[in-house]
Amino acid sequence: MKRFFWTLVLPVVLILVVGGSVGAEPFGKKKRRPKPHEFGTVKLDNQSTSKGMAAVAFPHWLHRFRYTCRLCHVDLGFAMEANQTEITCEDLDNGLYCGACHDGKRAFGKKDQAGEEGAGHGPEQPVEHCDQCHSVGKKVKFENNFYTFKKGLPRGRLGNGIDWLKAEEAGLVTLEDFLEGVSIERKKLDYAKELEVLPKELQMPKILFSHVKHAVWSGCELCHPDIFGVERASMTYSMQEIFNGKYCGACHGKVAFPNEDCQRCHTEPTY
Repeated sequence: MKRFFWTLVLPVVLILVVGGSVGAEPFGKKKRRPKPHEFGTVKLDNQSTSKGMAAVAFPHWLHRFRYTCRLCHVDLGFAMEANQTEITCEDLDNGLYCGACHDGKRAFGKKDQAGEEGAGHGPEQPVEHCDQCHSVGKKVKFENNFYTFKKGLPRGRLGNGIDWLKAEEAGLVTLEDFLEGVSIERKKLDYAKELEVLPKELQMPKILFSHVKHAVWSGCELCHPDIFGVERASMTYSMQEIFNGKYCGACHGKVAFPNEDCQRCHTEPTY
């Protein structure tokens, strides 16, 4: 009788121990894919909610069709991880970070006053633009619509649904890489040719990494030496590390096309 009891009970015990409790969320559950306009939008909240303001929703798509990544993350000094820059209102007033452009002239500032370009309001009616940035949890009518902007641009499979590289090559987006008063004139470099990266997995297509294509957006300083070393083959890394946001994953999956779009990188068959 005892033997019969354990024959029935033991499998159930093993299932609970190995598989977790009944009703627990299954391991590896597929997450909802961000909507095209959501992809690359970063929530910034160093101080906002603690001071009674909504957090900032920063849309990368709106800025990347006008400026290079290098301009913001090198010349302006933005960190590559959300909330690591620790921006303050005083910084903006001093022309740092967002304040380098959002000054009421190049782009909207905190307030539009009479006499300022594009204002159209008297001094007794200054218009505040706080909600255009501090928009998390609010219903805000934005000045730019993603789906209107997206029309006519080359389609991508994932992410924003835009092939940004083809759009840049076709002249459909014009990138500024110099900001007066901030950037320093640099000599143009002769970039290395395509770099062959061989995967360890059997029969996985190899990667032809183009320094030229990446340098248009990122320059050299964005990747070297903080993300990648400067000596060839001096670093080894895995796909899991990339999926965890390291190395290529510092951009791909967050702002650049997601890592799930494997064939964008793994292009050359191995024999």
